[in-house]
Amino acid sequence: MEIRRRDIPDLDLPADIHPLLRRLYAARQVKDAAELDYALQQLIPPTALANIDAAATLLERHLDQRILIVGDFDADGATSSALGILGLKALGATHVDYLVPDRFTYGYGLTPEIVGLARERQPDLIITVDNGISSIAGVAAAKAAGIRVLVTDHHLAGAELPDADVIVNPNQPGCDFPSKSLAGVGVMFYVLLALRAQLRENGMDDAPNLASLLDLVALGTVADVVPLDANNRRLVHHGLLRIRGNACRPGIRALLEVAGRTQASVTATDLGFAVGPRLNAAGRLEDMSIGIECLLADDYSRALALARQLDELNRARRDIEAGMQEEALRAIDDIHLDGNELPLALCLHDTHWHQGVVGLVASRIKERYHRPVIAFAPEEGGETLKGSARSVPGVHMRDVLDAVATRHPGLVTKFGGHAMAAGLSLPAARLGDFEQALNDEIARWVDADALRGVLQSDGELEPDWLSLDAAELLRDGGPWGQGFPEPQFDGEFEIVTRRIVGEKHLKLRLRVPGDGRQLDAIAFNEDGAELPPGEGRVRAVYRLDVNEFRGMRSAQLVIEHIEAA
Repeated sequence: MEIRRRDIPDLDLPADIHPLLRRLYAARQVKDAAELDYALQQLIPPTALANIDAAATLLERHLDQRILIVGDFDADGATSSALGILGLKALGATHVDYLVPDRFTYGYGLTPEIVGLARERQPDLIITVDNGISSIAGVAAAKAAGIRVLVTDHHLAGAELPDADVIVNPNQPGCDFPSKSLAGVGVMFYVLLALRAQLRENGMDDAPNLASLLDLVALGTVADVVPLDANNRRLVHHGLLRIRGNACRPGIRALLEVAGRTQASVTATDLGFAVGPRLNAAGRLEDMSIGIECLLADDYSRALALARQLDELNRARRDIEAGMQEEALRAIDDIHLDGNELPLALCLHDTHWHQGVVGLVASRIKERYHRPVIAFAPEEGGETLKGSARSVPGVHMRDVLDAVATRHPGLVTKFGGHAMAAGLSLPAARLGDFEQALNDEIARWVDADALRGVLQSDGELEPDWLSLDAAELLRDGGPWGQGFPEPQFDGEFEIVTRRIVGEKHLKLRLRVPGDGRQLDAIAFNEDGAELPPGEGRVRAVYRLDVNEFRGMRSAQLVIEHIEAA
């Protein structure tokens, strides 16, 4: 593992910013203090989104008709669906319902089969949230049935766009919206803002404050791991403020409770690693309707009951994932045992793997071996494989799949996604052909040297900053996340004590050499077997965090990597 310190450019940031934060912001290419102004007035205006006025007009025309929201089965789709229902009702819609495809029966997006289900509810307007930009056949089926369609999405558009009445997507051709990183829930929030503005112009006197829904926007944005550019940080910042101030949906409160997180000090990390996975568990194993109903619940006791269901599903998901990951690692070991080098990209498959969990397995293996990974599970019948891909910096996975599909017609039957994550389907009999084609294409992007593991560090922390005050400063200096990474530092320490807690986590007491001060540290999923014995010296890459235990708060190092110094 290579530890590489981030460059710190000499940027002219305001002197009143704490010097530690100023250094971190500069390393994240913050060039202007305006990027750190999180006032809602600084949001990019909705008018910058292509077709946004047409979307508002279409919605206003249908407020007294039947509107059906068709969402995705992940946390972004769930928050987008709940946001759409709550926002449209607040703006005067009289009949709004939702439909979420069963991923195991219908797959992703607005398909003709989903339109067939939707027709049973006789909608006048279908709104897609977090999907739809690739739903050519589904939109055509809806239009043929006399149903109008508003597509709201954020995924990359293909060569052909669906023939919807209106498409709002910052990543569609011809849209100059400055932030291409909006999540699906962010796009839907902007559509609601545009509708509210139009209703005000047309005489609505008591237009609701849509900022009350930013808790949902924050959750979906963080859980979907989109880059937290300045605009997204504003949305997440205000959503976190609402959650901390107990002005959030009962479902979010309940999910934080079952996850054991403190609502008053919740961070973006808590949303991404505690709340999001529990919400996602419903779509991975059963039906995302459980998650949407949890977010929609007005009664806390009902929300808590649903959150507990989601927590149980998440426990089951962990067990399934652990078994699949163990099998994936054995398959990789077999490659090594045969004396072969690992390919540039790994394609992993087992006939009994779970479709809803392959993305998580791909992510874990990618983190371990630092190369693109696609994990496949069979569809019913076994003739088709569904894959979930996770990539690394420098390899744009959706563009790679596009190139493979173009060079090898018929090899990939469906694909879509982003730079770092994508989904695809292909004939099971052609997995070997696909693996070769994928590696040939990735070789055009990177070589083996580019796929070494690199840990980015913000350098060494001065001993005086290894404190609770500094940990709280860092916690409040975000929101941190994808594209605006949470600070992590590297340094050498002496081991004072060590023990295993929770069966598989290494708890340490560390001393700063030459200074004498001591700190608690924890390394998750680490047994310390390769560390020096006794009071040996180690080098660690760590995050400085706030540990809360029995009402006491202290600084703690959360170790991402540790080795003998």
